[in-house]
Amino acid sequence: MSVPLLTISRLLTAATRSKRRVVVTGIGVVCPLGVGTRNAWEALINSKCGIIKLSEPDYEKLPCKVAALVPKGNAFHQLNIDTHFTKSELRTMCPATAYAMIASEEALTDAKWKPDNENDKRDTGVSIGIGMIDLVDVCMTYEALKKGYSKVSPFFIPRILPNMAAGQISIKYGFRGPNHSVSTACATGAHAIGDAFRFIRGGETSVMVCGGAEACISPLAIAAFCRLRALSTSKNDSPREASRPFDKDRDGFVMGEGAAILVLEELNHALARNVPIYAEVLGYGLSGDASHITAPSEDGIGALLAMDRTVKDAGIESSEVTFVNAHATSTPLGDGIELKAIESLMGEHSRNVTVTSTKGAHGHLLGAAGNLEAVFTILAIKEGIIPPTLNLHNLDMETRLRFAAHTKTKWYSTTRRTALKNAFGFGGTNACLCFTQYVD
Repeated sequence: MSVPLLTISRLLTAATRSKRRVVVTGIGVVCPLGVGTRNAWEALINSKCGIIKLSEPDYEKLPCKVAALVPKGNAFHQLNIDTHFTKSELRTMCPATAYAMIASEEALTDAKWKPDNENDKRDTGVSIGIGMIDLVDVCMTYEALKKGYSKVSPFFIPRILPNMAAGQISIKYGFRGPNHSVSTACATGAHAIGDAFRFIRGGETSVMVCGGAEACISPLAIAAFCRLRALSTSKNDSPREASRPFDKDRDGFVMGEGAAILVLEELNHALARNVPIYAEVLGYGLSGDASHITAPSEDGIGALLAMDRTVKDAGIESSEVTFVNAHATSTPLGDGIELKAIESLMGEHSRNVTVTSTKGAHGHLLGAAGNLEAVFTILAIKEGIIPPTLNLHNLDMETRLRFAAHTKTKWYSTTRRTALKNAFGFGGTNACLCFTQYVD
């Protein structure tokens, strides 16, 4: 069914203020597709899926019995958390913080940036968010309180504070630049990266460690999202098929967990160190739907405004964008609205734009969704490969946009490869990032 396109004024010119250029020099990943950036990327472009069936008894009576968990074990792509932390260290942090610290170590090693110099530490900041606290932690602590006041852990509050991933990382490496945390539901990771980008561009610091983390999969969390009618419930016996972005049979998202961390750096700072550059961050845009606490605005204006503001902030034309890594969570309402917004922005150029949602492979990581998918967008730019949307058998929307269904595709572009990454959250909070090939 065709839908009317939205219109938005393009009279506003791109911002012309002086801007410092910002590039990506380090990446770290802990996600359902594997631990380690290369492991996760190879799994994604080879159409692997990290969604599994939840077999614990507490899930038996719930409508949704699938989720995307970080693989645990001793294999090269799995996580053995005991090799990263002592038992006493683990008592001080929630699993999301632990994931963020592991991903940060990889990202900083990748960027070759673990400074000993005090000035360098003062010139390095952290911007990492968590979307939701671990509900199991809260429930277990409440049960402990029933047994006595002394049974409540003194680390309970630090474990549930959303800014503690940023805090722990800042403390570990001695970074004294901006110490910032974002908690904007499923837009958390993208907002954290965008804010870090602005800190560097505005001259407040030269290096930022940024991203998001999430680890809140539990029977209570699954039940709560089921009550919102947000989760997929029709593919419990075939978990690989549960997350179906853009497909006509999609019936909700699949919860995921993990962390993805970027090291952003002011261009001249990176060049002076002679470190490899993955991509350049060009723009960042935000908007509010001002519509509903959980559903996107039906006219797609919130998504459109975020993308339009990002393109203007980047100082480019929308026709320069040839790839959009969509937020598309596999919900019946949201996916179609986002496509309508993308096509409204792109107009006649839509036929040259490929849209992907990688959530078919790794589920929806909530507060770590925008940043993990930003990583995959950056790697797509670096390698010229557009990752696939799994389970896209029947598109139920009439559109001129292109799709990479099931398998990766080559990214053909006559100019530098430029992409948008969308992330939208409950409460109508929207973020969009623009990345491009680094050109000297």
